[in-house]
Amino acid sequence: MIAEQPKSPPGLPLTINFKIPAYWTPEQALAVFELLDDLREQIGAHYSVQLFELSSQQHLHARTDRDDSKVDDQSF
Repeated sequence: MIAEQPKSPPGLPLTINFKIPAYWTPEQALAVFELLDDLREQIGAHYSVQLFELSSQQHLHARTDRDDSKVDDQSF
């Protein structure tokens, strides 16, 4: 059975294409960079344990997938 794709409300896209303007001043770019840094810090402070556990799981799966592909590459 194939999972059904999520449906967006009428008039709203499923994804948002986000482009960074090339005309920002260095000050504007720094302000956005600092905002993102602060946002990352706040999210990290709130979800630190969950983020660490999820990151560990994802790295473990990525490492396992690479190890499996190495075994496949060595088959005769």
